[in-house]
Amino acid sequence: MDIRGGRDRRPGDRRPHRGPRAPRRPQWSPDQQQRVVVGAETAAGSTATASTAGPCKPPPPPPPRLLPSPRLPLSQPPPPRLIRPQTPPTEQPQPLQPSTPRLPPPIGPQPQQECRIRESGDGVEDCEDAAGGSSVADDTELLAKLRCPSESAEVVAEREKRRQRRRCPDYPGLALSSSVFSTETGMKFSIIRNELHNVLKPQLRRAESEVAALNRRIQLLEEDLERSEERLATATAKLAEASQAADESERIRKALENRTNMEDDRVAILEAQLAQAKLIAEEADKKYEEVGRKLVMMEQDLERAEERAEHSDAKIVELEEELRVVGNNLKSLEVSEEKANQREEEYKNQIKTLTNRLKEAEARAEFAERSVQKLQKEVDRLEDDLTGEKEKNKHLQEEMEATLHDIQNI
Repeated sequence: MDIRGGRDRRPGDRRPHRGPRAPRRPQWSPDQQQRVVVGAETAAGSTATASTAGPCKPPPPPPPRLLPSPRLPLSQPPPPRLIRPQTPPTEQPQPLQPSTPRLPPPIGPQPQQECRIRESGDGVEDCEDAAGGSSVADDTELLAKLRCPSESAEVVAEREKRRQRRRCPDYPGLALSSSVFSTETGMKFSIIRNELHNVLKPQLRRAESEVAALNRRIQLLEEDLERSEERLATATAKLAEASQAADESERIRKALENRTNMEDDRVAILEAQLAQAKLIAEEADKKYEEVGRKLVMMEQDLERAEERAEHSDAKIVELEEELRVVGNNLKSLEVSEEKANQREEEYKNQIKTLTNRLKEAEARAEFAERSVQKLQKEVDRLEDDLTGEKEKNKHLQEEMEATLHDIQNI
């Protein structure tokens, strides 16, 4: 999760800028460790030679070793960058101890001197008279103060203290201020201390850069905190709006529930009305079926009467046409046919009129029932008349046939 962004990083997201990284803690090279150990080995060799040589003439001194000048500038460390804290190694690699030539003991008495590095850190040595191994303890405390306050430096300091406690009083390194050392050895120790001081300077600068990077990171975290607070305020406002919307939705839901209850009551009333209307409709259907049956019977009677009337009308038309044919020639017979057709249409109109009257009579069912007998009598009379007309028609046909026979004979 990104600390400054406040969200989970995805594979496609760009890595946020985290500021400059802190420099890595440099490890001393074997050459530098060898320079630090030169003084102790030289002092140990000188003491051993002085104890075994006795009054014999010492061998000629070897040529002095060339050590790098403490004034040479060291390589500048890279710009500090913020990185994850790494667990420093708990053990330092043991420096190789090359075989170095031992210096002969100095001739003549030498004053007891102790070379210390000033606490100001300017690289200048102060030589003071001291006794025994107290100077070594003071130098250790000064070096501990100048070291970088990191875990590896503390481990090295603790290891040095244990080593000093384990040494015996006859160890030659405790006699750094005795008279067995020459001025050249003291200068070498001062050069070594200057080199140590120059090595510790980048560590101090590096520690300062780490502190600055941490301050910058704290500032970025504070900015992230402010942005998080702003987002929290926005989220709170949105939550309030959502709560208000939820209250409004709850109010609308209650109103809809009330309306639904009213609609349910209304539906129940309408269902009762619908059941009543169905009963009324069933009764009306029964009445309609009865009236329909009566109407069918009346229509059947009317159809039979119409058939009889049509049959009689047709016969009448035929008789009239035959009469006209007898009175006129064949052409006049055609004209008479047209007239007969017109009359037929008139009869049809009359039949329609009678049909309309019959429908009106159906509306007045009671009157129609009373008038059925009268109509039946009238129909019987008409049938009698029709029978008489048929007889007359037969006589007319016979006469027409005779007339046609006469015409043909002529």
